[in-house]
Parts: sequence; structure tokens; C-alpha cells
Amino acid sequence: MYRTHTCGELRINDVGKNVKLAGWIQRVRDLGAMTFVDLRDRYGITQLVVDEKSAESIREKTAKLGREFVIQAIGNVRERSSKNKNLPTGDVEVFLNEIVVLSVSKVPPFTIQDDTDGGDELRMKYRYLDLRRETVRKNLELRAEMAHATRVYLNQQNFIETETPVLIKSTPEGARDFVVPSRMNEGEFYALPQSPQTFKQLLMVAGFDRYYQIVKCFRDEDLRADRQPEFTQIDCEMSFVDQEDVLKTFEGLTRYLFKEVKNIEIEEFPWMPYSEAMEKYGSDKPDTRFEMLIHNLTEKVKGNNFAVFDSSEFIGAINTTGCAEYSRKQLDELTDWVKRPQIGAKGLVYVKYNDDGSFKSSVDKFYSQDDLKVWAEIVGAKPGDLILLLSGDKNHILTALGELRLEMGNRLGLRDKNIFKPLWVVDFPLLEWDDETKRFYAMHHPFTSPKKEDILLLDSDPGKVRANAYDLVINGVEIGGGSVRIFNKELQSKMFDLLGFTKEEAENQFGFLMSAFEFGAPPHAGIAFGFDRLVSMFAGLNSIRDVIAFPKNNAGRDVMIDSPSTISNEQLDELNLKVVIKGKK
Repeated sequence: MYRTHTCGELRINDVGKNVKLAGWIQRVRDLGAMTFVDLRDRYGITQLVVDEKSAESIREKTAKLGREFVIQAIGNVRERSSKNKNLPTGDVEVFLNEIVVLSVSKVPPFTIQDDTDGGDELRMKYRYLDLRRETVRKNLELRAEMAHATRVYLNQQNFIETETPVLIKSTPEGARDFVVPSRMNEGEFYALPQSPQTFKQLLMVAGFDRYYQIVKCFRDEDLRADRQPEFTQIDCEMSFVDQEDVLKTFEGLTRYLFKEVKNIEIEEFPWMPYSEAMEKYGSDKPDTRFEMLIHNLTEKVKGNNFAVFDSSEFIGAINTTGCAEYSRKQLDELTDWVKRPQIGAKGLVYVKYNDDGSFKSSVDKFYSQDDLKVWAEIVGAKPGDLILLLSGDKNHILTALGELRLEMGNRLGLRDKNIFKPLWVVDFPLLEWDDETKRFYAMHHPFTSPKKEDILLLDSDPGKVRANAYDLVINGVEIGGGSVRIFNKELQSKMFDLLGFTKEEAENQFGFLMSAFEFGAPPHAGIAFGFDRLVSMFAGLNSIRDVIAFPKNNAGRDVMIDSPSTISNEQLDELNLKVVIKGKK
């Protein structure tokens, strides 16, 4: 056999044993009379040693070793004279009696260690080398541990793990599909699933009662740190349940994962209506680790001949504790920050609450000290605080203040990655109106049920209908979302009508589901967690790429295998396809 022990296994009580190790050479340190070799595998690092007592053949072989060579090392375990407290194996070393070079290596394009000198693109190109680094490997080990714990919990709750198809039908609602041409059905295409939504509903019609799947999903959309074209969900569905049943079950899963994986006890999750989240936090995924709530000052600031405020639909403010000492340069920089296209504010008004109780603002010409004191009372400011105001269209300004709140939270160190504040956001709007296309779109998806008390509004005022939907938010990140489903054919048909589907379109795209509802569909509801996001949060990382073995870059490319790529004319002919590139003949 290649090895009797791993490189992370040997301890002081192994002294005197003859062992075989196998792994990659982390580094070689030639000190003249002695040579030390750090041998690494998935489990750790063990120091090998060759000295003047070693056989000449061993010394010669050691002199030819290089970084990332794969070797088998045979020798005797002895106690180290200079121990390394930073290594679990740091009390011992292996005196080499034999070395077998199993595979040689070119010099790696970057150092295989935690503080690597490789940039993102270089490490993605040589991802198989990047995965040798302990920090990256630990992320994947964490992912495996969380997947296992998820299965343990859901199996204990009587869920059945069931695989659903990967080649399905394309639907125009939601994000763009990845499509796959069918060779055997000329001119027709499969789509890769954005989620297993309709299949898990059909499993409920089939009487499976509780389904789950840790499943790959695909969306052809613009990328960012928490998005990939292919991603993983913990996908679940339950029968004969209401919203509270689902939230209780998956709050349980979340708390179980925190306890099992991080040994953290999480208290019960509060519920927050969507309207409250937007009014107080400017976001449907509020970060509740810190206060700094949004306050409506509209009625208090209008009427003082300050045209910017008088012409605005909404004036909102946040209070930043201890920031009254901000310099003019810092305030100008903040003003430029909110004017960026991503935020889109036209300007920023500030009020400094000085330690002596006086106020200094950028609108002193229009507002008295008494006026500013009223503002301070409304936002809960104290001497030493800084009040920041934005004005304009209400929905836009709430969102802009939400972004400003998060930015100030970052600057003030209020977003501690070691603190976790989960909550459920509920009572979302069922529909959202698009002025460009002059139609409603589903806020979640077309199968979300309206709240029972709002069903009558579907005919009179659809925009006011609330969805029986819910999102799990932790630290300002949407971890998962779901809804109680429509299981009545008539109500589902009405929903399709509101979304602008013709009867033919609805039948063509979802006729199979409507047909299934005619054969006894139970009340059902479900949820899906973004597994990549959850793992990256547990790992304390901002990007999901760091917890995916082989991720795509920001352009959606796999630079390691150079994908996507062109295919041969023979393959195109088999698929009855012709590629036409815009601007080229």
C-alpha cells in the first residue's frame, strides 16, 4: 500500500513507528547538514527529515525534489527537537529511509499556501491547484458537512429525497433559460431548470407529502458575487401545511445547521412584513444586526422654501451614531457615493448634532436650530451624531437610504460576520406592475397563492394583493424563499390571466400542471434555500465562488476548461442548427 498513515495523523505517541506517507511536497528546506521536507495531503502536513546519517541515495533523491512533486515517504517517526505548535503533527517528524517519486511537477504558477500570490483569474485557470490550498479545501469540507447535516435533519422530518429532471421545458417567465437542442426532435429544445418548481408540486399531487432535493439549478442572468449560472438549492415541498408549518420546519433546519456546524444557538426568528422592511430598512432583505432605521421626515421638513424638499414626494433620514466629527471632505465623499448610478440620489443633506447641543447643517439657511432639534428627536439623535437625509421619489429614496444605511454600517464596523440575525420577511406583494410592458409580473412565481383575505382584490385591485410568501433573511442576505402554492385550477387560471397569459399560452406551458390539479391536489407549500449562499455565510465569505469546487468567473466562463466554446460543424449539422453571429456573414 502507498501509505499507513495520512500526513495529518501522526502524534507523539507514534514515536518509534515505521510508517509510509504519500502526498505533495509543500516545500524543501536545505540547511546543508540537514534537509527538511514538508509533505502535504488533504489531512495535514508532516515534516520529513534527511541528515548526514541518511543513506547517500536518499540525500541524492531529496536534492532533486521540487514543490508539488508527489512522493511516497518511508521512515521512522521520532520526536522533533524544535516543535511547531501551529501544526497538529508539530511534535514529530519522519526520518526518511526511502523516497519514491510517484509524479514530478512543473513549478506551480502560484504558491500553494493560504497567502497565495495568485490572482483570481490565475487561480480559476488552475483551479485544481487552488483546491490544494487549505483555505479552499476547508470551504469544500464545510459544504460537505452542511449537505450531510441538511439530509440528516430532513430525513428525520420524514422528507423523501427525490431527483427531478434536468432536461425540462422552457418557460418565458422569470430569468432566462439555458436551452439545449434536441437531436432527435428537430427544431425543438429542452431547457435546464431554473428550479424544480412544477415537478415538486406534481410530487405533492402524487402523494409524496414531503420532498427535498439538494439540486443544481441554472439561470442565464448577469453575474455578481452571490450569483453563478449554475447554483445549488436545498429544494423542499410539503403537503397539508400552511405558512406557519413551513416556517417552523425550516427555521428548525437553519437552527440545526448553526448548532451542528458552528455550535451556535440561534433564538427564534422574528417575522417582519415586507412593508415594514421597506419603510424601516429600505430593503426586502434587512440587515438587523444594527439599528440605524429609516425615518420619514416628509411632513416635518416641507414648507420652509427649500425647493429640493418642497418638490419631493418623500424625505427620509438615518441617524449615524458618533459621526458628527465627519469632515467636509468625508461628507463630500459620502455625497459623491450616493450620487453614483448604482444609488442614483441627486444629493445629500446632513445635520451635525454637536456635543454642545447645537446643530450645524447643509440647510442652515432654511431651517432654524429649533427645526433641526425636532428632526433630531424624530430620528433619536444625540449629541455627537450625524443625520443624513435623501429626498425624491419614495420607492427610490427608501432603497437609496437602505444602501446608505448598509454603507455606514460597514464604515462603522456594525456588520460583524460572527453575529447572525435571521428573520422571516412575509406578506410580499403578489404582483408587480411594469410600466414598460403595461402588465403585471409575479413577484415570486405564477404558482404563489394570494393571502385568503386578499383574494377578492384580484378582480378589483390586483396591485394590493399580498402573497402567501416568505423569505428567510440572515444579515441582509436572502438565504431562501418560498410560498404557499395555488392548488385550485380556477384560481391558477385567474393568476395566469392577470399575468397576461392567453388560454393557449397557459395550456401550452403549464397544461400538465393544470391537468394534475383535476385529480385531487392537496394544499401544499414549499421553500428553497440558496445552498451556496448559506455555505459562504457559514464560512464568513462574501462570494459564493469560494465554496464551489469549479465556479465560473464574472463573465460566466470556466477559464480552466475554456467553456463555453464553439462546437464543430458536424455537431451543428446533427442538431440541425446554424450559428449566425450578429454583424458577421
